[in-house]
This record gives sequence, structure tokens and C-alpha cells, in this order.
Amino acid sequence: MPASATQTLRVAVLADSDTRWKWGSLTANRIAPANSDISLDGYLLRGRATPTARQLKEVGVTADSLREVTAVEFLRAMEKEPYDVLVLSLVGGGVQAMLHGLARAWDGRTERPVVVTGYVGVVYEKLTDGLLLRHGADLVLANSRQDADRFKAVYDGVGADSSSVTEVALPFLGGDTYTGEHDPYTVVFAVQPSVPDNRRDRDYLLNRAIQHARFHPNREVLLKLRSKPGEHTTHIEELPYQKLVQGKDLPANFSLVYGHMGDVLDRTDLLVTISSTAALESLHRRIPTVVLTDLGIREGLGNHHFVGSGCLASWDQLDAGYKPVPDAEWVARQGVMAGGPPSGGGSYETAFDAARERIAKLLAGADMPALKPYYTPETAPGYLPGILARHHLGPDGTPLPGAPAADKEPGPVRQIVRRAARGAYRHGVQRVAPVIRRMGEL
Repeated sequence: MPASATQTLRVAVLADSDTRWKWGSLTANRIAPANSDISLDGYLLRGRATPTARQLKEVGVTADSLREVTAVEFLRAMEKEPYDVLVLSLVGGGVQAMLHGLARAWDGRTERPVVVTGYVGVVYEKLTDGLLLRHGADLVLANSRQDADRFKAVYDGVGADSSSVTEVALPFLGGDTYTGEHDPYTVVFAVQPSVPDNRRDRDYLLNRAIQHARFHPNREVLLKLRSKPGEHTTHIEELPYQKLVQGKDLPANFSLVYGHMGDVLDRTDLLVTISSTAALESLHRRIPTVVLTDLGIREGLGNHHFVGSGCLASWDQLDAGYKPVPDAEWVARQGVMAGGPPSGGGSYETAFDAARERIAKLLAGADMPALKPYYTPETAPGYLPGILARHHLGPDGTPLPGAPAADKEPGPVRQIVRRAARGAYRHGVQRVAPVIRRMGEL
């Protein structure tokens, strides 16, 4: 085929939450080799965080097909469908289970998809655990130069092949560069589902945002929410801000907003957060960005990742009119183009060239090598079987007896029971669990 001819690349994305569907689907589009059109099939792993229709619409990515599956159903689909690239956008344990399941499903095959995985955003905890659970994919994407260095160091340190580590950038960066203040000046507090994890601290942050609106009546203060009550995202949210705000006396210039983060950033003059990946989106656009220090700079909050960024500040400083100035070198190492080009030079678009070239080379090869995760029944006999069993897989990646059958649509009764079970789980997380925790503290 001539070099200028366009080829259709069949890509599948398996995701277990709305944020991971966003990362996986956008990554699939970014890493497609040159002269390729994409046919994108989405698979949503059934679980507590399976995204709702509203959450999927908010991501804004259109797939050629999209369906909900169990792990075993997905593996059986992969035995039949001739995909070119497979993106595993899952929590680490899910990636490891799929790698072993796929290794079994593709045993003896010389043709298989190129398997890609990575992280949704900032990697500030469980670095070694998460990386080793992702080892075995053809490409383990690192969203920055700093992450690429750390990933390789971990793999090399345990004697695992680190050649899969490929530097890219976050796939959802973009939008117009900030050029000056809006009217009204708009402060956006981007909250997180799981940080902080207690009512006192979340109430504190909420009250400080409200107080900032009162101190600055000419500013608009927006509380940017990730999900609506009853929905789950990557992390469990036991204490939604929507409920914490009930009964509070809110100033007219304070409001709650949902929607695509990019749309909110279009009108943002100051982005405030604890440690959200939204901070990197904001920095990419050169929007003034603050990572709060009010609750300390701690690993448990994730704001320790921003040490050296020039973005750390408190609500007191913001109330007094402080404006942060990011450190260009730190920003550049995060794969954010506001701080300069990625390692090797170029623009944001060229940040994905290494991944595109690696995928094209693998697809052009005669035979694809077998998947070889670092964890095996020999290297991790007390750890791996439990991870696989959570997805109804045996120690060798074979589906366990009683695992759900593939290609069988659940009947109406099973669908009703499933919805009821999810509702009960979410009710337990958001209502019952906090009550039990408070009782335990008495």
C-alpha cells in the first residue's frame, strides 16, 4: 500500500470508570500511527464505577460501538475480534488480570493486538505496586518525562523489562491559551471525590471557597463537581459536596457546576484544587493555578507531587490577592507544554510520536511476542491468584467455573437486580458507611 494511503486501525478500549474511559478513548486517538483512521469500540467493565450515560456524554468521545461487559465476556470477545490495538484503561489489578487472561486467550497466536496501558493522571501513590501490575503490556505510557524516568527505574530495579515504558503526555490537554482576565473574574475550585476523605476537612474547604466569594463579591466562584449523587468515578465519594452544601447560606456569586473540564477552563481566571489532574490541564493553558496547602502538604492528599511547582498556596493567600507563578522547569517535566516542549523537543502533538512509531513498528512485524507480565504464579504465588480471582480467572488466566457466559444479554430480571445492587452499594458508600465511621469515633 502506498505510504500516503489511509488505513483503518481497529482499536478497542476497556475502561472501568468515566475518567478512565476519557483517558483510554482519547489516548487511542492520539497514538494512532500516521495515515490511519480509527474504528473505535468501547468496552465498559461492569463494576461499582461503571459510568452512566450522562458521564459518558460529558467525556465527549464518540465510539463506533460501546457495551458493558464482565472481564470474562471481554476476554472471549478478544478471542474473536481482529483488533489492531487494545487500550487497557483500568485500575492496576484489572490490567494485570486482563494481561494474564489475554495471554491465555492468545496462547499460540502470532497475530494479536498491540496492548497499551498507562495512568489517567498524576501518579502520586502506589507507584511500584501499580507499575508492576501494569507490566506485560507492549506499551506502558508515561504522561511526562518525570514519570518515564520513575517507571523505568522501578522496572529496572526489579529486573523487569523496561523497554515498554513510552513517554507521551496527558491526552486531554488542549484548549485556548489564557490571555487575560474575564468579566467577571472567575475562580474555579476543582474538587476531588476521595481527597480529603473526611467531613471536617471537606467542610473546611467548602466553607473557605464560600468565604472567598464573600470577600470578593466582584468575582464568580465556581465549585466544579466530578459527578452527581449516585454516580461513581475512579474513586469512591462518600461525602459529596452537593450534600455538604445543603443548608448553607450561599452568596449570589457562588455556584456549583458540572460539565466538561475544558469548557469550565474556558472561563477560568484562577484554578484552585488539592491535587487534581485539572491543575495540569490548567497549567497547560497558562491559567493561574493553585494547589492548596491548608490541610498540609502530605502524601495522603497528593499535593506533595506539586512541590517545586510554584503553585502551592493557601486560601488565606488567595483571599489576600496572591497570584501564583509556576516554575517553568517543573512544569516541563510534567509533560505540560506551558513549561516548554517534551524531552527531545517538539510540540504537544509530537509528544505522542514515540508511541505512534512503536505501535507502527509492532504492527509491521512478522510475529507478535507473547504477553509476559512480571507477576506469575512463580514470582508472586501469594498475590497474583487473588487479583485474578476478583475477575473470575484462575491462576493461569483461565475463566473459573461459574463465570458469566459471554455474548448472552442478561434478562430483564437480572438487569433489575443488577441496578438494585448498584443502588444499594452506592447508598451504602454515601450514607451508611459515614454513619458507621462516626459511630466508631465516639
